[in-house]
Amino acid sequence: MKIFVVEDDAVISGAICRHLESWGCECRAAQDFRAVLQEFAAFDPQLVLMDISLPFFNGYHWCQEIRRLSKVPVIFLSSASDNMNIVMAVNMGGDDFLAKPFDLDVLTAKVQAMLRRTYEFAAAAPLLGRGGALLSTGDTTLSYEGQTLDLTKNEYRIVQVLLQAGGKIVSRDTLMQRLWESDSFVDENTLTVNVARLRKKLESVGLQDWIVTKKGLGYLIK
Repeated sequence: MKIFVVEDDAVISGAICRHLESWGCECRAAQDFRAVLQEFAAFDPQLVLMDISLPFFNGYHWCQEIRRLSKVPVIFLSSASDNMNIVMAVNMGGDDFLAKPFDLDVLTAKVQAMLRRTYEFAAAAPLLGRGGALLSTGDTTLSYEGQTLDLTKNEYRIVQVLLQAGGKIVSRDTLMQRLWESDSFVDENTLTVNVARLRKKLESVGLQDWIVTKKGLGYLIK
């Protein structure tokens, strides 16, 4: 299981990661507190440990941003353990709260219990992202800077194929085959129309020139 630790105290985050790794978890600590959501999407964890007091934006903000994309469980860690903060943590999408200072064995027990409860029934939907935009494969939506786009089936497939290419060019033939899942002839203009409509939708949330055309080669996401 992968655990993402959003804690700006390097000593605390290091101790948490070392302890959880000794129990067989893969653990990663946030590095850029301006881009917590992007790091979350890139790591695609099964659980998040979230401090409340963080640089730039607090843990409540990042919990809400994560909740726009994922139902992954979030456990808040904070020395501000009064009832108001506990209630706020739950209202902002948190699943549990552990007051600092805490015993690492107690933290591990909470993590293991949360993982058992959550993944006994279902796994979290994976995410794909690039350039600050995140595609949820669970509900076929695209999110960017707090805005969410509902994509059609073809729009979703176009974005999914391009994101899976990791910045490399995808040929028009490859896209057409993935879209229509057929070897039969499909007018190339149909793909052009779909991409044009998708670009217009992306521009409405500020994703200008996110999909780049490479003439004679295909498309890529920068």
